[in-house]
Amino acid sequence: MAVYSGNFDLDTSGNADVIDITAGVSEIVISSGLNNGIVLVYVPGSTAAITTIEYEPGLVQDMKETLERLAPEGRVYHHNERWHDGNGHSHIRASFIGQSESFPLMDGKLLLGTWQQIILVDMDNRPRSRKIFVQICGE
Repeated sequence: MAVYSGNFDLDTSGNADVIDITAGVSEIVISSGLNNGIVLVYVPGSTAAITTIEYEPGLVQDMKETLERLAPEGRVYHHNERWHDGNGHSHIRASFIGQSESFPLMDGKLLLGTWQQIILVDMDNRPRSRKIFVQICGE
């Protein structure tokens, strides 16, 4: 069993910015030289999340609108009262989705559905630089 780790950086615009990171993750998988195992994709921080969707404009918009309905930006959050940074909704939204996902690695490739892409959703209320970590356990 081997462990391989890699990462890449990206800049976001915040405010529920949805970015397809499948290619970046796949590059690290290929670099690993591993054929079978588990691929963990993780973003540090409490205002961003990793998940999967069919990355197309309609669904990206649906994601943003649904997050707004679940944790509206304009309501009162105790976090904002304490820190005055206006991103209480960002923390709540990210906690719904989570900061990581795991995927099977089979025959040297990520096992994803035909219309499934790995995405980062940056929910902070300002642009951010994010580092995405990929760790692969396998052989």
